[in-house]
Parts: sequence; C-alpha cells; structure tokens
Amino acid sequence: MSGLKQQRRVCVVTGSRADYGLLYWLLIELKSDPDIELQLVVTGMHLSPVFGLTYRVIEEDGFLINEKLEMLLAGDTLGSITKSMGIGMISFAQTFDRLKPDILVVLGDRYEIFSAAIAAMNSQIPIAHIAGGEASEGMIDEAIRHSITKMAYIHFPGGEKQRQRVLQLGEDPSRIYCFGKPGLDNIRRLNLLDREAIERELDFSFEPNTFIITFHPVTLEDNTSKVQFQALLSVLDNFPESRLIFTFPNSDAYGNIILTMINEYVASNKSRARMFANLGQFRYLSCVKNAHVIIGNSSSGLIEAPLLRVPTVNIGDRQRGRVSADSVINCDASVRGITKAINKALTSEFREKLKDMVPPHNSDGKISIRIKNTLKTVEINKELMKKRFYEVVKTIPV
Repeated sequence: MSGLKQQRRVCVVTGSRADYGLLYWLLIELKSDPDIELQLVVTGMHLSPVFGLTYRVIEEDGFLINEKLEMLLAGDTLGSITKSMGIGMISFAQTFDRLKPDILVVLGDRYEIFSAAIAAMNSQIPIAHIAGGEASEGMIDEAIRHSITKMAYIHFPGGEKQRQRVLQLGEDPSRIYCFGKPGLDNIRRLNLLDREAIERELDFSFEPNTFIITFHPVTLEDNTSKVQFQALLSVLDNFPESRLIFTFPNSDAYGNIILTMINEYVASNKSRARMFANLGQFRYLSCVKNAHVIIGNSSSGLIEAPLLRVPTVNIGDRQRGRVSADSVINCDASVRGITKAINKALTSEFREKLKDMVPPHNSDGKISIRIKNTLKTVEINKELMKKRFYEVVKTIPV
C-alpha cells in the first residue's frame, strides 16, 4: 500500500448557482481523474430556501458535498453581509482543518469566496483563483476580486486583458495560466434546447419577443437599486407584447428590495411574466439562446450571450470595466436610456450585424480540462507559498 501514489486533494468552494454553473465542467473533470480527490464545499445561496436550496441540484448532478457551510444571514444590509463574512471565515477555518486540502480552488469575487480565501491563506493552503483580473467598477466585488488575486498563488484569468491586470497587481507570470473562461465550456459541451423544447420545458411561450431579465444590486452606490429597477419595470410596461423571464438577484446588500419588486411585478403580469429562483445553467443558457434580448446588469450578458449572438442591454455601472462585445448595448439606468437601448436591440439591422461578430471570449470546450491538468501537475512546495512582487516595469532611480 505504501507504494501507491497519493491522490491530490483539490477543494473547490461554490457559493451560488452562478459560480456552480461556471465550475460544472471543471468539477466533472476533477471528479473523474483517479489522481485527484475532489473535496466540495457548498455555502451561501446554495443553502437558502429563498434561492431554491440549490445544493440539491449539485447532489442530483452526482457530486458528493463534503461540507454544507452555513454563513448567509437573513438580512441584506451592509452590516449583515459583513457578519456573514465573519461567520464564514470561522467556519471555513474549521472545515479546512478537517479536510486538509492540498490546494483550494475559488472562482470570482463574491464575499463568500473572500471568506474562504482568507481562511485558506491563514491555514497556508495554496489558492488557485479563477477569473481574476476582471473589472466591475460598480460593485464591491471589484475590491474583493483583486484582494483574492493577491492571496492566490495560481491564477486562471479569462483572457489576455485580464492576464495583464493580474500581472499589474504584481503576480509572477510563471504562475498565470491564461486558458479562457471555463463557464463557456457549457455552450460547447451542453446540447442546448431549441425554442420549442425550452417552451415545453418551462410551459412558457417565447413569442413574439422574449426578454431575459437579470438585475443585481449595485453595491457601491447608496441604495440606488430600487430606483434603477423601478425604471426598468416602467420600461417593460411600454413593451406590452413582450414575454418576460426574471431570474433572482444575488444575495448582495439590497437584493431583497429587487426580489420583492419582481414578485409584485410578476403577480400583476401573470399572462406574460415568469420568475425563476434557479433555472440551472442548462435551462438558463437555453433561454438565453432563444431570447430576443438579455436585459439587466449580469456578467452573463457580456460573456455568454455574445457567444450565442444574442443582444444584451447592459444597464448602469455594475459591469463597467469589463471587456464588451458588439452585441452589448450599454445604457444608463433611466427610462429613456433603457427604452432606446431595447428598441435598438430589437431592430433587424442590429441583429443582422451580430451574425458576423467575433465574440471577445470563446471556448473550444476544453478550458476546464486544461485547468484541471494544471491543478493536477503544478508543483506544491514551500517555494510556491513564498510570493514575491513581480515588477512589470522596473522603476528608474531618480
């Protein structure tokens, strides 16, 4: 028995339906590799009845959850988010002490992931960070993302511009692996439903026009979520023939305000509007594929929708700073601005232009495989844990 090669323990944390969907194929690859022991820690919105108890979806997909880590408090104020982070750090420290992972994999920029990264850093567990170097200047996630980059030892940015930002933060280029965005593997590896099939699946007609609406709180503005979302709802009233699919906002500060407004709007527009706590990645992307316009301020409108050649109306500053495709129409959060953007997205001229568009992000379906192989083979030793600031441009002595 002593001659057997020990499996590398790779711990992955997921805190929401969104990051689970982006991590899905990486989890599949990690689980199927005999040289890897996948450890899965589920937290945040996955464990909330409000957001559909989506940990069940993970189990239905065949994954063993090693730890269900409760940290999400009921409130959505700035103070309750901070308290949740504190609970998370304590709980992650205990979890990592029990699981003893060789490496921790985190994706993105949410506060649940920040808590995991701090606990891992203090436990001297090397962190591999997916999707560093992005920009979303309207969210507190901007600071969280770059902070996780500085705590991480291995980086998987989604593109060259993102790689340059990670370099600019002083990270060693030999530790940066730029394969692309693993979530885009879904579009290449999933057999997405056509319009008739998704209509049957949801019992919902997509004709004559269907809008997918995903709107999250703008966390760096002083509680403007209600005003901005009310402007959007007022605009939707001016498109009475449109069919509306609302997805839930994230569990960020002020998210409950948006959720209440969606509930009230759908209740008043039952003939043409539906709300879903969790469509899952397969059904969500199938909806996007067959929609006429994606409306809101979600990153999916800037990353997945362009690859499916679907117009996006991106509202406000939440995603400001991200790489944007020609399919994305940016507008302010006013009734006039949103109306003008939707009208443009619905024109045949605009949609025709998208047929020849080259999306800024793409996938050959193998990005997750490349990330898995790196996690499997990267050397983990004391040198890896010693970070040195990498100078992109040497300073000239005065």
